[in-house]
This record gives sequence, structure tokens and C-alpha cells, in this order.
Amino acid sequence: MSRIWDPYLDERDKKVYQGAGLGTNMGIGSRPALIIVDVQYGFTGDSPEDIEQSIQKYPTSCGESSWTAIGYIKKLLEAVREVELPVFYTIIEGSKTTSNDRVAIKGNIFDHPELLEGAKGTQVVEILKPKSGEVIISKKKPSAFFGTPLISYLTAQQVDTLIVTGCTTSGCVRATVIDAFSNNFKVIVPEECSFDRGITSHAINLFDMQQKYADVVPTEEVIKELESIKAKA
Repeated sequence: MSRIWDPYLDERDKKVYQGAGLGTNMGIGSRPALIIVDVQYGFTGDSPEDIEQSIQKYPTSCGESSWTAIGYIKKLLEAVREVELPVFYTIIEGSKTTSNDRVAIKGNIFDHPELLEGAKGTQVVEILKPKSGEVIISKKKPSAFFGTPLISYLTAQQVDTLIVTGCTTSGCVRATVIDAFSNNFKVIVPEECSFDRGITSHAINLFDMQQKYADVVPTEEVIKELESIKAKA
């Protein structure tokens, strides 16, 4: 099966990783939860438009690629809700009263008025709007775990697998994946459900997560796994 990262690897890379025995799959557990990382207007723009246009209003926007991924996330979200599994969202908000130096990334980009607390750029996109009982977590650093109560929620609901979606693949998604793995969760990254502002960074980070920390698999495979969980319930 062709993978998104294949064009960026040479034959030596492939041999080295295969020879080391990396890239094996962990599989999904019996109690997964979905986390939608930072799919807010500040990272997507208001609509599917070219990234060079979108960053004029939201400097952190990933442009059109975000809306392609949102379509897949919506389909996955519907499947998760059908099985009545836990759903968590994260957002990043710049503070109006304290320094925003190194909020999520180096520098003060979250001083931008569209990225401050309460601004539209901090809101989850309408198409993925949380339902009652689904938790929104505000964070200041890349990982959904750092400085947040996420681990407490997951423990309370006996979650053993975290399905990680959102943005950016190379930043907050990757940081969340590593922390989930470090906390001994099984980790699934549906390939089409994450996005980034750069295609190379997106593809290579998916590759690296697949090799070491997560199962990066097509979204349809994840949905089939969820359907099998429902059938066993």
C-alpha cells in the first residue's frame, strides 16, 4: 500500500527502518477515546482558501489542507459518537492579561487579536462543534497532556487507546502522541485526520510517529475497528 511519506524516503531509509524492526502496529484497545487537537479557526481559517490568503487573517492557519482533513475528522467523529466513546477537544488561547511568550510555539504569535481568549480564532470549527458531555480543554503548550487534566479524564473513563486527530501534525499532534505513548496508551493516528502548513513536515512526521509511537492507519480502517467494538458491546 502506498503511503503519504513514500516520496520522501530513499531506499536506504526504507532498509534501515525495516531492518531495525520499527513500524510495527500496536492495534486498538477495548476502550478508545477520540481527541481533536486544536481544530479551531485560528488554525483552519474561516473557509477552505489558499494558505497564503488565510494567513492574512489568521497567521497560524494551515489553509485548504485543514478543511480536507476536517471532512475526514467529521466522519470519524460520527463513528465515535455512534459507539458512545469519549470525545475530547483542545484549543489554544492567547492570554489578554499575561505574557504569551512561548504559548504553543516560540515567540509571541498568540498576542495576535484573532488568537486571544474569546476571539473567533480560538473556537472549534462549527462543523465539529462539541456536543453535551464532550470536553473542551484549553492548553498553552503543544501537548494536550501538559498542564491539563486530560490524563485524569482518561483514567476516570478507563480509556486504553487514544485516537489523535487535528493539527499541526509536526507540532501539537506529535507532542500529544508522544505523551500518550509515554503514559502507556495505545495510540492511533488516522492518516487523513491530521494536517500541517507544510506537506513535507506533515508526511515525515506521520512516518516517524508510525515507526516509533503510534499506528498511523487510514481513517476507514479506524472506523471499521470502531464498528467491531460496537458489535461486541
